[in-house]
Amino acid sequence: MSNGEISGVFAALLTPRNAEGSIDVAALGNLVHFQTKSGISSFAVNGATGEFCLTSPAQLRTMLSTVRAAGEDKARMLCCVGAASAAQSIELARVAESEEVEGLLLPMPYFYPYAQEDLDLFCRTVAGATPLPVLLYNLPQFTSGLDKETVGGLITDVSNIVGIKDSSGSLEILRYLTQQGVQGCRIVGGDAVLAPALREGICDGVVSGVAGVVPEAILALYARKHQVESEGFVLAARRIEEFVEHIKPFPYPWGLKWVAEARGILQATFSVPVTQHRLEQRQQLVAWFAAWIDEGLH
Repeated sequence: MSNGEISGVFAALLTPRNAEGSIDVAALGNLVHFQTKSGISSFAVNGATGEFCLTSPAQLRTMLSTVRAAGEDKARMLCCVGAASAAQSIELARVAESEEVEGLLLPMPYFYPYAQEDLDLFCRTVAGATPLPVLLYNLPQFTSGLDKETVGGLITDVSNIVGIKDSSGSLEILRYLTQQGVQGCRIVGGDAVLAPALREGICDGVVSGVAGVVPEAILALYARKHQVESEGFVLAARRIEEFVEHIKPFPYPWGLKWVAEARGILQATFSVPVTQHRLEQRQQLVAWFAAWIDEGLH
């Protein structure tokens, strides 16, 4: 059950960077303009798709102000405050507060494995330091994963922890919250499981990397959330599955950046060197995408 605070489709934004690692403000603005023209007005900034581990507080401020300006002050923003420590997450939260975001995405501290009691106290500490609504951000591929009981307890006990964005690829936590009647926002963070979550009626929205570069695909599916047996829903779900499958060979932001580049939105840049073999894979991806997107537009 949802308390209705955070819902709908949020595009998980890439973070375009210049060669030296600074934020490419013009490219980020172009990305937001592309989104708004496609019907997206809600954005997740600095998440895993946006490579939050690379972001400094000053860069985060630049990113948020750029998105706000490009969205003509109509953009709804969730801001990820992922870091290796509670102090660093709180510092990023202060930046987000000053830029008047709608809520925070709080990943667990990265690098070291932590027990559930460690994660519980971490979340209570960070949430207690901000007035903003907080969505727990379950990202077990890169941080310690949250157990369903930990999530339910935090949402129930901490007034400004309002739900979860679950990027685990599993629906276990969302099912648990629904079955237990926990009053929290249930946000899917994995495009591959959005259709099953909608079929089961266990999500209130999605933060989508696919929506960041192919918003029409996610919007086509989400618009049919009450028609999950319809031909249109089945077709939209299949097309998202195809897209995700072709992105899988790459670190997630890489594939999305190459698709964005193919659509003329931004120039793909990377934080590590790219091999010749990867560039050949990129050519295959772009060729496939050209045929795939053309099929969907006609």
